[in-house]
Amino acid sequence: MTNSDDSEPRSLLLMIAGAKGAVASTVAVAVAAMGKDPETVLPSLTTRNSFSYLGPPHAVHMTGWDPAPGKLTQCINHHGVLPESLWEPLQTNLDEMTLFEAPTADLDLKSQIEHLMQDIRTLRQQYADAQPILIDLLPACVPNDLENITSLDRLYAEADPGTHPDLAYFLASIFSGVPVVNFSPNSMNIPLVLQKAIKHEVPISGCDGKTGQTYLKVVLASALKARNLFVDGWYSLNILGNADGKNLMDPHRAAGKVANKTELLDDILGYPVGAQYGEPSHKVHIDYYPPRGDAKEAWDAIDFQGMFGLPMSIRLNFQARDSILAAPLVLDLGRWMAALKMAGRTGPIPELGFYFKKPLGENPPLSFQEQIQSLMKLEEECDEKVSRKRL
Repeated sequence: MTNSDDSEPRSLLLMIAGAKGAVASTVAVAVAAMGKDPETVLPSLTTRNSFSYLGPPHAVHMTGWDPAPGKLTQCINHHGVLPESLWEPLQTNLDEMTLFEAPTADLDLKSQIEHLMQDIRTLRQQYADAQPILIDLLPACVPNDLENITSLDRLYAEADPGTHPDLAYFLASIFSGVPVVNFSPNSMNIPLVLQKAIKHEVPISGCDGKTGQTYLKVVLASALKARNLFVDGWYSLNILGNADGKNLMDPHRAAGKVANKTELLDDILGYPVGAQYGEPSHKVHIDYYPPRGDAKEAWDAIDFQGMFGLPMSIRLNFQARDSILAAPLVLDLGRWMAALKMAGRTGPIPELGFYFKKPLGENPPLSFQEQIQSLMKLEEECDEKVSRKRL
């Protein structure tokens, strides 16, 4: 069986850009663990009991690209997310995963796309019964200014793949008919790219996976709005000591991430927090603190008003492992995109706003309640459309 557009996949193939990073290597361990004992991972998935037409939820392969040297298990050991006792029994399976070197920075955008498309063709031959899904887990980069580019020729001429490495992966996947998940904070809200996704019948989702503090911010903000409690200010601090935290110490790279975290609160509440002060009173700070490694900690101080304008507050302290929270969402999104591909959805999928800080597409669900309802409706739509195609 070959995985043509009309065939049904027997498994998923997660093609990860940034395959040796902390989140991706945790996904790799999860994939290998499911091959041995699915119950070690499946209880953490929100899609475990969904999309039966995709085959067993543990039927997943992982591959991808990364410039980092060394074996995958060396990178897993370096990141320190998981105890050796958990991944060491899976070492053979992990080091046998097909990983490519990322396209080199000296190649122009068009050459990088061609390079990646050849890799995708190779993977499709190797995993003929699997539905490939691109997962972008590259680190934050400087925000792009490509929104006004309207032709591929101009994009090839003006885009710098060294500054915006995600772009080559997006376009190579779209041109290959492969669904795209942008879990990174780097925006791909570029009209030309979204048009190409529609033309090539590719669903595309993102951006910036919502894993910990921001997820809880959505839940709490939605609850405060439901009670008509006016939010006077919200102060958020994150510390983390992994490569993501270090990368975000560059203010230019952090700009997109902070904006994604900040803007969603105003969107949920329906008013700019701090307008009464003449400046925003929603503050977000991210600090690199090496002793914590992948174990991030976050604090929120939330000031709000009740009846008669009397002040009240909430203090939240959140301690979590960044990659452990992110990896199940990556697996879930892979299944969502495969189902959406089978259902014939193309272009941005705003209904997946539950998973992202800055969802792509028009009118994404904002509150937590709306996001859950949106997922339920989207699953029903996928099931119905796939059922009709099977008749």
